Amino acid sequence: MLHLRAVCPQDKTAPALDILRDHAGTAHLVVHRGVAVSPEGDLVEADIAREAADEIVAALCVLELDRTGGITLEALDTALSDAADAAEEKAPGEGADAVVWQELLSRTGEESRLNVTFLAFLTIACLLASVGVLTDSAVTIVGAMVVGPEFGPLAALAVGVVLRRWDLVRQAGVALGIGFPLAMVVTLGGALLVRVTDVFGAQAFELKQHNEVDFVFSVGVPSLVVAMLAGAAGMLAMTSAKSAALVGVFISVTTVPAAGYAVVAAVAGEWSRCLQSIGQLLVNLLGIVAAAAVVLIVRRNGHRSPKGLRPLSPG
Repeated sequence: MLHLRAVCPQDKTAPALDILRDHAGTAHLVVHRGVAVSPEGDLVEADIAREAADEIVAALCVLELDRTGGITLEALDTALSDAADAAEEKAPGEGADAVVWQELLSRTGEESRLNVTFLAFLTIACLLASVGVLTDSAVTIVGAMVVGPEFGPLAALAVGVVLRRWDLVRQAGVALGIGFPLAMVVTLGGALLVRVTDVFGAQAFELKQHNEVDFVFSVGVPSLVVAMLAGAAGMLAMTSAKSAALVGVFISVTTVPAAGYAVVAAVAGEWSRCLQSIGQLLVNLLGIVAAAAVVLIVRRNGHRSPKGLRPLSPG
């Protein structure tokens, strides 16, 4: 179930209540008259089945509540109510399979913005990956995979292409196009510092002796298959209620580790491995986006076609 809150100008409250009251997926409908201060109006609340959310939100947007008032959705972990159970049973489809298009657009838009936090996580992930390469530690490489925030912009690219939201494509492209080079430059500085100080020992840059992390630069068909499977799983997780699966997606792809390995290989003078790592990075990026887009197309064809999606908020 999702909890919906809608701030309504007083002249829009009655139509909004009619929409919610008439939909089988609605329960616990409440209206607070005149409590909204900015913008002024009434507050309408309801619990709605996830599979009904897209249709209800679209109908409320037709009333322009997203412009003259406000609409928010919040996931409910527990709802002990016969009315809520009945709403979920009457709403068509299954909650785990439902796609809330506006939620998807908002989520990918937020996670694909170029900001200090995104750059910090990406840089730390690349530094972790370089440490994993220098110490021949697969565990550290896995840690870098988990820390890396790059799946957000990659998912945004897929969403933007499929929904023809070029503003989202540009935003995600900027985040990746600036984020990865900047993180790799910082990692380059760190790798050079390690080499000068010899803090990891004389064998750190003998990459041919590091067998535990060879999978990072070994690009090939298996790399593409894994990237596509990860992209498909990631988009399924983002368009359903199974978001916990994203952790497995992060661990399965070698985007950030490939970037870190390329930098270390360049400092070590292993140009063949450097180029292979860059190839691995590109294969993973393209594979994730392509598979995510295919999954999104399939899911869109199986649900109501998204219309009237609100543009991204600046920030």
